Amino acid sequence: MVLLLDHDDEGSLGVVLNRPTPVTVGDVLASWADLAGEPGVVFQGGPVSLDAALGVAVIPGDEGPLGWRRVHGAIGVVDLEAPPELLGPALGSLRIFAGYAGWGPGQLETELGDGAWYVVESEPGDVSSPTPETLWRQVLRRQRGELAMVATYPDDPSLN
Repeated sequence: MVLLLDHDDEGSLGVVLNRPTPVTVGDVLASWADLAGEPGVVFQGGPVSLDAALGVAVIPGDEGPLGWRRVHGAIGVVDLEAPPELLGPALGSLRIFAGYAGWGPGQLETELGDGAWYVVESEPGDVSSPTPETLWRQVLRRQRGELAMVATYPDDPSLN
């Protein structure tokens, strides 16, 4: 499940929300560890730049602090170079991602046209789900029609 963070003429960028790693945030970004939501691990954000960290946080309200850029609703990207104490009091939740998912110009549009992706609205709780392993099914279950049925499919269709 990918949360799209940027989309423009130069391409698209997102993070995979449901791939926790065994690495704790404290192991790689100790100063942010106390602000990271459960399960408190780094997530594999995608196949690109796995050695780079990206923070995504939910900050309720109309205004966010310096070091945070709104993406959609209460969801935004955190500048991990900013002092954590600047953002800490405002954070509703924080997730740290190693790497990201990226598409070149027009690539995502082509994949969408081919039916390779389901497109649904995100909710702030998706970013901070304490049970990321069930997130894909949870998000599909709240959709209407056929997508809600997809949530009931077995992980391995050959078992059906």
